[in-house]
Amino acid sequence: MAGGEGGAGGGDGGAERGGVCGGSDGAPPSPSDSVGEEFYIWDDMIAAKQITSSYITYALPRRNWANGTIYDQYHHNINSSNTTTSGATNIYDSSFYFMTTDYRVYKVLDNNNGAAYSGSAPTSESSSPFESGGYVLQYIYSLSSSEIEKYLTTDFMPVSTNSTVSSAATDGKISSLKVTGGSGYTDGTYYAAIYGDGTSQGTSSGGIVRITIASGAIAAFGLTAGTDTTIHDGGAGYTYGTVNLASGYTFSDATLSTAAAVGGSGGSIEVISSPKGGHGYNAIAELGGHYIMMNTTLTQAEGDDFTIANDFRRVGILVDPYNYGTSTVSTSTTVRQTYAIKLTSISGTFDADEKISQASTGAIGKVVEWDSSLGILYYQQERYGDYGTNGTTGSYVAFSGANLVTGATSNAYGTPDASADSAVTLAGGATETFTDGYANPELQPDSGDIIYIENRKPISRSSDQTEDIKLIVEF
Repeated sequence: MAGGEGGAGGGDGGAERGGVCGGSDGAPPSPSDSVGEEFYIWDDMIAAKQITSSYITYALPRRNWANGTIYDQYHHNINSSNTTTSGATNIYDSSFYFMTTDYRVYKVLDNNNGAAYSGSAPTSESSSPFESGGYVLQYIYSLSSSEIEKYLTTDFMPVSTNSTVSSAATDGKISSLKVTGGSGYTDGTYYAAIYGDGTSQGTSSGGIVRITIASGAIAAFGLTAGTDTTIHDGGAGYTYGTVNLASGYTFSDATLSTAAAVGGSGGSIEVISSPKGGHGYNAIAELGGHYIMMNTTLTQAEGDDFTIANDFRRVGILVDPYNYGTSTVSTSTTVRQTYAIKLTSISGTFDADEKISQASTGAIGKVVEWDSSLGILYYQQERYGDYGTNGTTGSYVAFSGANLVTGATSNAYGTPDASADSAVTLAGGATETFTDGYANPELQPDSGDIIYIENRKPISRSSDQTEDIKLIVEF
């Protein structure tokens, strides 16, 4: 994760770069999706910290359980012509799952014909569907204490597959139905094969539905035999299925040997296909884990790499950058990305974010941090007029030689120490190695791949402060 000043000048974020408005502290600009923007990002990058795989997870929009709430139910074919109870045209935009206050996550297989959940929060961790609050639910997974601490936010929640639930899942098993009651049917209990593409489909060895008819109508789907229309055998291998209620396709016994017509009209039983692998087999895929969440903390100066003397306004994700001056991918835990000068013959105190210049060379930059105790000036040179390039010609000139460096607002000045050719121990114990009084950043500018950028309101830092940063990227 990279942190930067977030705009030419850094101090107010209000300058324009390449014709793109820099916004303001109160209203940070949206990054432009352009080649030039990526170069600018490198210019004002302050530091970076490695995010390891143990701090990366798949994530979902957070859906909380609350009694009295109407939740959507899972269906394999949600679209503009077949919306959810809430009207969603995409199953992943709907509330077909929820998380309880105990951090258990359940999928809704049936929402009682669009009724509100009524009862206490479910607690079952059974691998089989169960009834609660008038709903048919499937337990999917629980959040661990580590996941809660690192990833849970008000809008998103981590998602992972429970190995027990996954192992118990059956690919192509039918777990729910959608029933239309109709009228004029003969009361009683009947059985019908589930046709389709499942194993032994259409026979007593495949999927079978147990049909309950009362008061001339087919009972709604549920799990209570004799009261609800239930799944007698979910079968396996179905990617689609059908139930035929015509004469000759319904039976009085589960072996499907004695035909028994149900009569009636207007009723139907729709077979709802389970996701690939079965419910709970792959929680990430079936709940719509299209988001990647990354978490990192910035603790004080992080080994002297993250300044506490200035704020930052930009966070981003940088993949496989190189060590400075090489083509070797960096493996450092943290890196400093500012240039530095070891000064001597110093007068005054440089101000953070002020312009600095070197009259004899024409070099221009801006101050990120001034370490007065060690005489080290940390600075950047953005490719923006008067912040890193000549305001008239636009040319870039690097600071060099034992030539006086002057602050534009503080009037402080100092001369690069040409004799500084050794490592200097910094406040936190890390070292900074200078050559002729100059030190380069630790990463090669414009290397690697910047895949995410977000501009934020200024985040001020201090020596006793820790920032907890969570980044969420949708794929």
